[in-house]
Amino acid sequence: MKRVVLITGHYYQSKRKAGFHWLADAFHSRGDEILFLTAPISTLSRIKRDFRFDYPIREQANRLLEIHPRLFSYIHYTPFHPANLRLRLFNHLASSIWRKYDLFSLGAAAGFIASSDVIIFESTPALLLFDRCKKLNPHARYVYRVSDDLRLLKNHDVVLQVESRIAKQFNLISVPSKAILDKFRNVDMARLQPHGIQQERFDRPSVSPYDNDFDIQCVFAGNSHFDDNFLHHAVMAKPTFAFHIIGNVGPLPNTPNLFRYGELTFDQTIPYIKHADIGLQIRSYQPNIESLTDSLKVMQYTYCRLPIVAPDFLRSERPNLITYQPDKPKSIASSLDAAAQFPRNSIDPSSVRSWNQLASELADDEGTPSGQHQANSLTLA
Repeated sequence: MKRVVLITGHYYQSKRKAGFHWLADAFHSRGDEILFLTAPISTLSRIKRDFRFDYPIREQANRLLEIHPRLFSYIHYTPFHPANLRLRLFNHLASSIWRKYDLFSLGAAAGFIASSDVIIFESTPALLLFDRCKKLNPHARYVYRVSDDLRLLKNHDVVLQVESRIAKQFNLISVPSKAILDKFRNVDMARLQPHGIQQERFDRPSVSPYDNDFDIQCVFAGNSHFDDNFLHHAVMAKPTFAFHIIGNVGPLPNTPNLFRYGELTFDQTIPYIKHADIGLQIRSYQPNIESLTDSLKVMQYTYCRLPIVAPDFLRSERPNLITYQPDKPKSIASSLDAAAQFPRNSIDPSSVRSWNQLASELADDEGTPSGQHQANSLTLA
């Protein structure tokens, strides 16, 4: 059994499930002891109406809570965190303040960190806690799991500078796409390790949620960088195709072949993916978005043998990927036709790994001293 710390911006009990939720569950299923540390989150987050405050963040703030046996949650709630203030002058003035973020006490989480074997940072401003963790535990295996490119997320320059400074101090930098790997080409310990999926959940029998007379069912699940322009053209060009949008993506066309569901739980979303005909990876362009080429949704679509429609700037060698040119109605229509005719039996789902496989790779401490495990050192709030 290992003691593993996951430092991520996600809240463990959120119904929005991301990679670090599945990594936590994968480590837990191995018999490891987990601390799911949510950071950063601060008063600034609350002012910005961060969706995480739909959950009991303030009630659970800075308390070590046992969610399940061997799985603990700690919300590192602080007065501020290194945020992008959008205006250059404000960002410049805030830099010296943001650098003090690691001075806030880690409270009861500090003891867990000090006795951990593996400490995994996600790509968030919580990278500023790296030096504090290193002082608490210099012997743990340190992993940087770059779920997203910090530049795509428009992080403050202070965060980017810290990432650059500490990159070579990690035992492993794990990235899900070649575009992100290229940004760490000068770091020997950078490895391409694609996202996993919850295979057992996708393998469970389920009933199709599609109760309509349309010929083809297309699904998009997600929230960020949504290409609504694609959808405006697609629903008009393909009236016999149904388009199902899961997630909070803003205004959508009011047409009979478009179905909007808002935010669903992961288990509610799975049947929509499993029983679809086409997976949509429709993203609007901005610098560094190429890092989403092999997103988690691409892995899920591929496991379910779906042809995937994506913009040409997310082109890859994946054989089930069909690209379109943004803002070109004929290209959008052609991509949907090609996807509808794609031989799904030719798609090989065995290329998609499980989260358990990725967790084992992240935790592999061969040749690396591990922390002193103290099974009874926790003080619960």
